Amino acid sequence: MILTWDKVSYNKGEFTIMSLVIYSKPGCPYCEKARDYYNENNIAFTEYDAQNDKTRQREMLDLAGGDLVVPCIVENGEYIQSGWGNPPRG
Repeated sequence: MILTWDKVSYNKGEFTIMSLVIYSKPGCPYCEKARDYYNENNIAFTEYDAQNDKTRQREMLDLAGGDLVVPCIVENGEYIQSGWGNPPRG
């Protein structure tokens, strides 16, 4: 894997690689747009199926404060947003 500086942060003498998670559901067009965006910008991510994997769904709900909207974007363990676009839709 090739890392660029926009995916690495430096804090208190330590380098940290950005962790990005997308919680999605099959057939979701907004999830596809989020995947396309990150892939086109060479940003690595992990994707979880929040519809069929109930453990991941509970994890998503905990992070998103109960919001069922996908895609749910989590960066470095912190909830960023639910939905995609401007304004976010899902």
